[in-house]
Amino acid sequence: MIASHLMELLLLIELLLFGVQLSVGSLTSNYYAAICPFAEFIVRNTVNQALRSDATLAGGLLRLHFHDCFVQGCDGSVLIDSTKDNTAEKDSPANLSLRGYEVIDQAKQMLENQCPGVVSCADIVALAARDAVFMSGGPYYDVAKGRKDGRRSRIEDTINLPPPTLNSTDLIEMFAKHGFTVQELVVLSGAHTLGAARCSSFKKRLSNFDPNNDVDPTLDSNYARMLSRSCSAGDDTQVGFDFTRARFDVNYYYALQGRMGLLTSDQTLYTNPQTQYIVNGYAMNQASFFSDFQQAMIKMGALNVKEGNQGEIRRNCRQVN
Repeated sequence: MIASHLMELLLLIELLLFGVQLSVGSLTSNYYAAICPFAEFIVRNTVNQALRSDATLAGGLLRLHFHDCFVQGCDGSVLIDSTKDNTAEKDSPANLSLRGYEVIDQAKQMLENQCPGVVSCADIVALAARDAVFMSGGPYYDVAKGRKDGRRSRIEDTINLPPPTLNSTDLIEMFAKHGFTVQELVVLSGAHTLGAARCSSFKKRLSNFDPNNDVDPTLDSNYARMLSRSCSAGDDTQVGFDFTRARFDVNYYYALQGRMGLLTSDQTLYTNPQTQYIVNGYAMNQASFFSDFQQAMIKMGALNVKEGNQGEIRRNCRQVN
């Protein structure tokens, strides 16, 4: 307990001393230094408590950030609930398995008690993802802050999310539209070292795959049989992307090398020479993966952020003001 509090104190000191160094567009590391100085501590403590209860939430919190930023930018729109007049992003089939909303809600409530109307939900999502990565054994990276919350959340906008059936060529094209290189695609895909997917996302690979193959030939046969047994419990059954789903490491890349990428969009990174060598590089060098992941997350966190009157600071992350 003492060690945990000491770690949090040291990280807070680090941010207060060095946070000013990071600036990404209109975002800055020390955005809340004068107006809500304990904002990061509050989010970090909330995430820490949540992961102590359920370590698998780390993948959920990281995925929330991805799914937020890839639709209308990093503006917290994925958090908004549907209404009778609008079906929101979170009710898209692509988002039905998202987790961690309650962690964001809890952090927001505590921040509103401490600094009402100051900290955006979009910033909370970005901070929670960073803290989830770090507390799962991954790298610590600074988060530039100052995002405003978006007022739009529509199911049709989730067409911008990469489906689990995409091949590497389509993934490269989709990520390029957001300004990411091939290398950044592979390193961001490494986020699948945390978390799980529903059987409905990959069951097509396990039977009646195509006219010539019952099972996807890029899938290890023993692994395919294991997946079939797991998925016999139903489409909503969850299977980890790798065998350490609550630990941030390079086992995801090992899985791809062993033809045990869970989704088509995972294994395709190893069947394409353009991405295979990058996978091999990260599998051999965790330090390189961690370093590149830090930079890619900082870049992703600045996608199409809302500024000024383009957005707001929601009082409740689930609804616009």
